[in-house]
Amino acid sequence: MMIEAVDLFCGVGGLTAGLQRASIKVKAGYDIEEQCRYAFEFNNGSLFVNKDVSLVENSEISQYYSKGAVRLLAGCAPCQPFSKYNQGKDTSLDKKWPLLYSFARLIEANLPELVTMENVPDVVKHQVYQDFVTKLKKLGYYIWADAVTCADYGVPQRRRRHVLLASRLGQIELIKPTHKENWISVKDVIGHLPKIKAGEQSKNDPLHRAVSLNELNLKRIQASKQGGSWKDWPEELQLACHKKRSGSTYVSIYGRMKWDEPSPTMTTQCYGYGNGRFGHPEQDRAISLREAAIFQSFPDDYQFHPSDVKMQTKDVGRMIGNAVPVRLGEVIGLSFHRHLQSLSYGDKTDR
Repeated sequence: MMIEAVDLFCGVGGLTAGLQRASIKVKAGYDIEEQCRYAFEFNNGSLFVNKDVSLVENSEISQYYSKGAVRLLAGCAPCQPFSKYNQGKDTSLDKKWPLLYSFARLIEANLPELVTMENVPDVVKHQVYQDFVTKLKKLGYYIWADAVTCADYGVPQRRRRHVLLASRLGQIELIKPTHKENWISVKDVIGHLPKIKAGEQSKNDPLHRAVSLNELNLKRIQASKQGGSWKDWPEELQLACHKKRSGSTYVSIYGRMKWDEPSPTMTTQCYGYGNGRFGHPEQDRAISLREAAIFQSFPDDYQFHPSDVKMQTKDVGRMIGNAVPVRLGEVIGLSFHRHLQSLSYGDKTDR
């Protein structure tokens, strides 16, 4: 039985690419960021609709599904209001808060057989999420939801995300971890890439480029060890804030990754050496945009902008950091196929 999907808040297509790897046809993706259109359509062959999800009409979604298909509505609303990085900040006026309510509205209007959403683990602490789950239950959905360690499923990254699967057809759950005792390491996925220096770009891949470092930061990374941090530096290279008690706990800032472990969580500023543990394990630079995309389990040749268009590093970094890891999307898709198989809807299995 064919599963067809519409991907709300689709971005550059991380979830879509993963679902399509799992043989789920994504008919359309919606996102407010027009810059995401090229990556979404070029890599996935699906329609991109540049529209605020809160403005999508209830009847609009149904046009994309074929008669007889099992319908999946996916919606990974922007996570910034729910992130731990916003703890202590007043996000009550954040325009992203109502987006989960818009998603619930579209579910209620269309009653797709399957639903998925993904967000930061702290989303469960907020009333909008509790209201979302309550609405699904009232609509007759069976729900599985939990925090997932992405490395347990083959994502080369220590990312933790909250995943929700829902079905009107019966009990559902995420497939069992595929890599729990065998995490994929930094070296496994980027060890083959050509060496570049800070401020350089690979001749063969415009996305394999690293931001430049000033003389002081170059000295700092040269003084850093694999898996180390600013604590490796001589005192004259340390920042004033590091010497304060409050700063001494931020050991990942200006850190290098380890070859034999997964990467840290990719953020929208993961290309910056001083923004976290984003130093290359050996080369004296921050990770490149291509490396960040690979840690998000995008294929090595995934294109984020046309070759004749130069995009700002910060814009591409935001696209990559905001994406759903492709492999996590694939795992979600395989879980839906396993669910249908258990109900005699199909014969897909996890792999």
